[in-house]
Amino acid sequence: MEFSAADVVKATVFIAATLFPIVNPLGGAPIFLSLTGQYTSDTQRLLARKIAINSFALLMASLFIGAHVLAFFGISLPAVQLGGGLIVAATGWTLLNQPDRRDQDAGQIGDHDILSHAFYPYTLPLTVGPGTISVAITLGANLPKRLESASMLSVEALVASLGGSIIICALIWLCYASAERMSRALGPTGTSVVMRLSSFILFCIGVQIAWNGVQGLVKPMLGR
Repeated sequence: MEFSAADVVKATVFIAATLFPIVNPLGGAPIFLSLTGQYTSDTQRLLARKIAINSFALLMASLFIGAHVLAFFGISLPAVQLGGGLIVAATGWTLLNQPDRRDQDAGQIGDHDILSHAFYPYTLPLTVGPGTISVAITLGANLPKRLESASMLSVEALVASLGGSIIICALIWLCYASAERMSRALGPTGTSVVMRLSSFILFCIGVQIAWNGVQGLVKPMLGR
């Protein structure tokens, strides 16, 4: 079997470039900070690393077995978009209406309690949400054709998937771990403005994802 390094590099960049605007770690950093602003910097960095690891596992699972899992349970992508979009919208609405910084009970929360929330809601749906999962599943279905390989288990597809996912998750870790420094650079007023805007955008993203799901569910009924 011929291994084309150039094609693998192109596929890696394609995966990372496709996932980056949807995952949007730069836009997610203020959301992360609004949820973890009461924790210490060390705890935030630890949580950022855990979220990056969880995101990598979720992306790889979506790329390789996402379509099979949905098919096994009889779940369609529009249903995932609708349910996930509602969760994202609800989270955005909650963040939009919360106080600027939540310092209450911060001293009573241990690292174990914080890390127990690393997967939900910090990883899913706030970092790797239903939109990202849908795109990753689509990428996994089409990547073998793009690389002219037999399946996602081929060396080319495996290397490209690993490379693209690692790039995205490294950016997640860097942006989330630097969120507190970004906050200090912006100042209290700037941080508050960015957090409110990011929360509103998150709410709108959730509504859009849910609407895409509704359209996907309704169109077959209308025969379009």
